[in-house]
Amino acid sequence: MSTPDQPFASYHLWSLIAPASGQERWHCQMRRGFIKARQHDPLVKALLKTATAPQRIGLLAQKGVYEFHHNRHLLNSEDGVEKVAQLLKLNYSSDEVQQRVLQILKKYHEEPLLSGKRIIQLTRGDEGFPKPILIERENYSFRLYATMDCVFSDSSDTLHILDFKTGKSAFDTRQALVYLLAARYLYPQYQAVASFYNLEFSKKSELISITKGELESLEFELASIAQKHQRDLQRYQLTNNSFSKIFPPNPGYHCRFCPFNSICDFSSLKPAKVHLPR
Repeated sequence: MSTPDQPFASYHLWSLIAPASGQERWHCQMRRGFIKARQHDPLVKALLKTATAPQRIGLLAQKGVYEFHHNRHLLNSEDGVEKVAQLLKLNYSSDEVQQRVLQILKKYHEEPLLSGKRIIQLTRGDEGFPKPILIERENYSFRLYATMDCVFSDSSDTLHILDFKTGKSAFDTRQALVYLLAARYLYPQYQAVASFYNLEFSKKSELISITKGELESLEFELASIAQKHQRDLQRYQLTNNSFSKIFPPNPGYHCRFCPFNSICDFSSLKPAKVHLPR
C-alpha cells in the first residue's frame, strides 16, 4: 500500500478525533475509521454518497443564499423565493426537505443577512475540498483544510468569517477557531472575527476572536491532531485486521444516527447472536 500523504487537519477531522464539550458519551472513533481509513471500501463509499435529509437541507440552504446574491435582483423580486427554489430544483427533494428549505428561503428573502455587505467569498457548498494551506514550522508541518461558507469585510481592517447552520445542533466554537487560523494565512492584512448564523431559526452567535498567542497554541494542537491521525492511518495500512483496535467503537443509543450502522459489527442496532444448544 502507498504511504499516506503529508499530515492534514481540518475542523471535520478535529471533531472526529475529539468530541465537542458535553458530547463525550456519544463519541465513536470507529466513525473516523470508516470516513478516513475505509472511505474507498465499496460499501462505505456508497454510504458516504448518500446524503441524509439534514445534510440536504444544509446544502440547499447554502445554495439558496448563494443564488440570492449571485442573482441580486431576486432579493427584491416578489417571486424571488420561487425563482431560487426552481434554481435549486427543490421539487426533486422529499417533502420534508422542500418544506424546510422553502421556509429558510422565505426568511432569508425577508431579512437578507448579507445585504449591503462587501462579500469577499460566498460558496455554494458543493465546490469540494478547498486548496490546502501548507503550514510549516521547525517542529511540524501539515496541510490545513478550511471550507468557509462566507467571508465579508465589516470595515477597512476587519474580516468577518460567517458559517451558516440549519437544524438544532449547537454551534461548535472549534470550527470558528479553525477558520480564524486559516484567515491568518489567507488574509494576513486583516484582523479577523468569526460567527455562526442559523438560517432556519435566524439565530446569530456571538463574535469569536482569538489572540496571536492563542492562534499559535491552536496551530500546535491541530498539528498534533494531524500527526495522530496519520499514525493511525499508517498502523491501519500495515495491519488492517486491527481496525477496531485503532478506531475503537463506542456502541450505544447514538448508533441509530450513525450512517455506518448497517455495516458496523459493533452497532447496538444489530441483533445479538443467539447460541442454540446442540
